[in-house]
Amino acid sequence: MIKNYLVNNAHRYASKWLVLAIDITLVTIAFVLSYLIRFNLTLDFDISKLFIQLPVVALIALVSFLFTGSYKGVVRHTGVRDVYKIFNAICLSSILTIFLVILNKQYDLISDFTIFLGIIIIHSLVSFIILTASRYVFKSLYFNLVKKFKITKNVLIYGAGEAGLLTYDALTNRTSSSAKVVGYIDDDEKKVGKSLNGITVFSKDILSEYFLSKREISEIIVSINNVDQNKLRELVEGLVDFPVQVKIVPPVEKWINGELKASQIKQVQIEDLLNRVPIDIKKSKVSNELKDQVILVTGGAGSIGSEIVRQIANYDYKSLIIIDQAESPLYDLQQELRQNGFHNFIPLVGDIRDKNRMNTYFQEYKPTMVFHAAAYKHVPLMEYNYYEAIKVNVAGTKMMVDLSLQYDVEKFVFVSTDKAVNPTNVMGATKRIAEMYIGSMQQENKTKFITTRFGNVLGSNGSVIPLFKKQIEKGGPLTVTHKDITRFFMTIPEASQLVLEAAAMGQGGEIFIFDMGKSVKIFDLAKNMIKLSGLKYPEDIDIKITGLRPGEKLYEELLADGENTLPTYHKKIMIGKTRELDYTYVRTKIDELCISNMFFNDDTVGLMKEIVPEYVSNNSEYSKLDEKKKNVTSKKAIMKVLQS
Repeated sequence: MIKNYLVNNAHRYASKWLVLAIDITLVTIAFVLSYLIRFNLTLDFDISKLFIQLPVVALIALVSFLFTGSYKGVVRHTGVRDVYKIFNAICLSSILTIFLVILNKQYDLISDFTIFLGIIIIHSLVSFIILTASRYVFKSLYFNLVKKFKITKNVLIYGAGEAGLLTYDALTNRTSSSAKVVGYIDDDEKKVGKSLNGITVFSKDILSEYFLSKREISEIIVSINNVDQNKLRELVEGLVDFPVQVKIVPPVEKWINGELKASQIKQVQIEDLLNRVPIDIKKSKVSNELKDQVILVTGGAGSIGSEIVRQIANYDYKSLIIIDQAESPLYDLQQELRQNGFHNFIPLVGDIRDKNRMNTYFQEYKPTMVFHAAAYKHVPLMEYNYYEAIKVNVAGTKMMVDLSLQYDVEKFVFVSTDKAVNPTNVMGATKRIAEMYIGSMQQENKTKFITTRFGNVLGSNGSVIPLFKKQIEKGGPLTVTHKDITRFFMTIPEASQLVLEAAAMGQGGEIFIFDMGKSVKIFDLAKNMIKLSGLKYPEDIDIKITGLRPGEKLYEELLADGENTLPTYHKKIMIGKTRELDYTYVRTKIDELCISNMFFNDDTVGLMKEIVPEYVSNNSEYSKLDEKKKNVTSKKAIMKVLQS
């Protein structure tokens, strides 16, 4: 019964009038104590005078408390400001008492109302101590009683430094928190064995399933500031092997008003375990580049396009046009921007394959910058739907490029992919052909054409991590195409930030390549996601190897054969030096490809292989075209030998 009452009424607050009544009672008690202290804990004073003075002292205290408002604070959340108000109230009460004593001597207003100065001073000190102590005692009792009857989880804090202590405060200073800190873990041997807040600091060597089980620990919170990202990743990666939840405290710069809130302590995400350091761009040139620009973003409701839009919305541009054929995602983005206070944008439902519609948009809005993110990107789907892949990724891009030239767009930024490098599938080949067309049109010396090339984006539509999350929710198994398959990863905000930065630094004709760190083994990624879900591999959820999908590579590349890079002012962004192209030949062949595709010609994919000689299909029905091409090349070589 007591348990239910405390838990159900934990959110209620004591009446301020009750607090005021208790404060006045404590002040009167303090006045009696001050007399006893003054007379060496004896009754060698006139008690009748004390009873005359008590009501007057209580009345003065009432006036002081009402004036300063010291009784209005929530007792369970007493802090420094509340103590300061109590101090002001006691000071005011003492001044009024002294003033009344002096006034009474002159005019004899109250009979026998003469208080020694020493008693007034002692009373002030005792009142301040009692009022302050009573609040902290009540606060402590309240938290202990409420938490005692709540379902608690035992927590270890990894890090016995300043961040660890602040994490302890954030967890224990809330009645709604069900966490009980049972220990600290620290690498510093000097701290091991000592106590912080009455809690023991353990060595990291103590960590074991036996120790965690014995202490009934369900959570480990990593709270270390200014730690190397790789070291932090290794630490967290080691902790997720234990059958506990692993959480992490964000960096100090992300704390709210410099104060850590318990709600900011988040469960470790798969992003925290990737073998890469997050990209942070300082002294960005983007602000100056976007100022007063009319910006058009295609594919603006997609994963990358929408984040580019969100980041652009924070700058001082003239107008922002967002084009996407997906109505619902575009509507969601529109509502999100409006709710965040952004209104200077125009959402347009449109298809980049519709030349008349796109021409109307360019004519009406006259964009000065174009970010082209619209594309089909799913490798297996595009392998069976080459018509659509060419129609959107090649013909659609070609149309946007041509319109940009026609309407004197200053900069055109193309969002490409690492799958365009030595492509093994239709999708990658179409993106490489689009890159080549953009490179050829740079020769017109009108619009500055810039290409950005990066790998997989965490959490983007169709990426592996959302797929794994759905499979875990269904109980598995997780599907991986090959045990040795690897991929590069970066977050959506990082990718979009780098696209904007490349747009700012680009002078036209560059292919910007982003440093994505080391590639990640997808099989290891799947195992870590199972661990982060609090499950075990393979006991709880297994991983099934399904075999490479049509067109899929074992590993991705950011540079093609014969390409190398030049540095830029940012170490994470490089300029790829691509091989020289016969631009007249490229344009002619791309025009031929687009026309061939319109008539569903069977030789269309073969034509793509002519345009991109390094395009060799992998695990695909189009591999036979490579065999045919190889045989033709061999026959030509034999004929040359015979002729010579």
